[in-house]
Amino acid sequence: MATFGSFALIVALALAAYNLLAGIIALRWIATGQPTRVSPERLADTARRAGIACFFAVTGAAFALVWSVFHNDFSIAYIVEHSNLALPAPYKFAALWSGQEGSLLLWAWLLATFGFVLRLTHKNDVKLYAYAGTILSGIQLFFLLILNFAAPPFSLLPGYVPGVTPLPADGNGLNPLLQYPEMVIHPPMLYLGYVGFSVPFAFALGALMMRYPGEKWIRITRIWTMVTWTFLTCGIFLGMHWAYAVLGWGGYWGWDPVENASFMPWLAATAFLHSVMMQEKRGMMKSWNVWLIFITFLLTLIGTLLTRAGLVSSVHAFAQSSIGTWFYVFLGVVLAVCLFTYILQRDHLKSDHHIESLVSRESSFLFNNLVLLLACFVILLGTFFPILSEYVQEHKVTIGAPYYNAVAIPIGLFLLFLTGVGPLLPWRAASLRAIKRNFVVPAIALWATVIVALIAGVRPWRDGQFETGTFYSLVAFALAAAVLAAIFSEFLRGAGVIAKQTGKNLFASLVLLTRRNTRRYGGYLIHIGLVVSIIGFAGTAFNQSSEQEMSLHSKILIGPYELNCEGFSQDSNANYDSEFAILNVTSNGKPVRTLTSSGFVNLQMTPERRVYQASRQPQTMVAIHSVPEWDLYVVYEGINPDTSQPIIKAFLNPLVGWIWIGWVVMVLGSIVALFPSLNPSTATLRVPAASAATPAAALKGGD
Repeated sequence: MATFGSFALIVALALAAYNLLAGIIALRWIATGQPTRVSPERLADTARRAGIACFFAVTGAAFALVWSVFHNDFSIAYIVEHSNLALPAPYKFAALWSGQEGSLLLWAWLLATFGFVLRLTHKNDVKLYAYAGTILSGIQLFFLLILNFAAPPFSLLPGYVPGVTPLPADGNGLNPLLQYPEMVIHPPMLYLGYVGFSVPFAFALGALMMRYPGEKWIRITRIWTMVTWTFLTCGIFLGMHWAYAVLGWGGYWGWDPVENASFMPWLAATAFLHSVMMQEKRGMMKSWNVWLIFITFLLTLIGTLLTRAGLVSSVHAFAQSSIGTWFYVFLGVVLAVCLFTYILQRDHLKSDHHIESLVSRESSFLFNNLVLLLACFVILLGTFFPILSEYVQEHKVTIGAPYYNAVAIPIGLFLLFLTGVGPLLPWRAASLRAIKRNFVVPAIALWATVIVALIAGVRPWRDGQFETGTFYSLVAFALAAAVLAAIFSEFLRGAGVIAKQTGKNLFASLVLLTRRNTRRYGGYLIHIGLVVSIIGFAGTAFNQSSEQEMSLHSKILIGPYELNCEGFSQDSNANYDSEFAILNVTSNGKPVRTLTSSGFVNLQMTPERRVYQASRQPQTMVAIHSVPEWDLYVVYEGINPDTSQPIIKAFLNPLVGWIWIGWVVMVLGSIVALFPSLNPSTATLRVPAASAATPAAALKGGD
């Protein structure tokens, strides 16, 4: 299979190169209109077909690597380094992206898949799709060059001679951090997000090159960006949950450089998805939108570079390698092409209108964009500051969580404020009367939340000292209440009009309202999910922890819980050895009950520590009990070598479950926003004669 996989990559490289060169020549001939011996359209079609064939070649290479993993082909160095005989089948799939070479092959395969879909739908707009397909082939060519010359995934073991040299009896095994169910899903989701942004980039650059008339390319790009943004959102939240459940430090986001690398393109893409409405509605911010797409794609390349060049130290990063130079060159080429094309065509991007009032939806979108990019910049600065400091001062100055929290939390709170303000403002300008009417309910919700929180004991001052974390949480709770009140008011106002006209119940009216404008109300659902997650983030200020050595029948207290040690045990299988504690949980002297498949039972937690046979690396398996108020989070930290006593650490993390609920709502909102709205002809309501004069403003399809 190693020979087949290597040959498939060579064929894919040749096809991508032909796709790029033939595509450039054909598009050049079409642009100049000069007579040629070969039809430019036919040449362009052969380039498209080469791109389709490239997909099958890269698929063959990916299949060969997965086949080799499942058949334990230890003649391939990559298989020896990232798999072993006892590795469970689901994690053998994970071996595809557990190492640098395999992850680059996954990148190339996903890009080929996106390109395959794009080329099959080329008849939507043949010329625009030809430009986009040619640009994608250039990106594909770069990754295939790396896979063939810099990081080949099918390299044989050094010194191995088939039929002469004996093969290793077993491999080194998969990284223990990846042997967790979510890690079979998280990396592919993250890669779908990273790679998917290549498509809107290709459309934006292609549309600019050909001076594409109208806004059709924006609509195409928005759909691709929305899908990709959803994948990246899933990847980020799954990564957070993995960090929370596996790393055993009690948190879910540590401002790790690689975490930042996934967050930055998410911020830039979020800015684009908001500002693109300005271009569709008002013909504004055309240059801004093009550069937002360019920046998003460049940030995905920077994120891919961070994990592979050894620039930063991260639990997520691969070992240092020489392919960083390849990425530096490619980043330079991409940036140069973007700048050259923009300078050449910038007169095509003049805005049709300008902002007429600071109190308008246009201005709220603009502020939203500026704040998102500011957040992106401060995170980028913090991520690369150690590298810059080493270059200037010849020693690294590390920036940790305090820096990010100090700058990112206020920015995030302001974004939360804008999330509530934007939907309440009309296009062009808002009257004072409209402002008063729309902001009354959110203002009441905000101040009511502040009062209730203060009464409940959420106070920024304690023992004469001001607690910044508690203050930020109080502000987050208040703003979250205001934003939710604003969004729910929008839903209820529109549903009320429909219910009055049709006699439908409130739920049916909400469904019809959403179906008539899926983009708008799907966006509102995304905002609701984001706000719910922010409520979960705000709970961090109230985390508690307790750590102690435990013997049989000893106890540890945390919040309202008492953990009673009933014993310790060990287990072993072909993949790992484990030791774990058995803890009964009580609250106020009574056993805590939890729901299982067999009904309610007394809660028993078994935090575990594993040592994997192949690599002899340890791994923590956290025990978590979640309720709406908080998570009880228990870690088995190992044995104290001085006393031979196990060490248990317990955390009480308020509101963490709200983070994952918010993520689910965001994904649901994304799915709703991607569905087409009902056509006016099919959405016409049979209005009773007595209600025919009722205002129907909420039924209009516009945002």
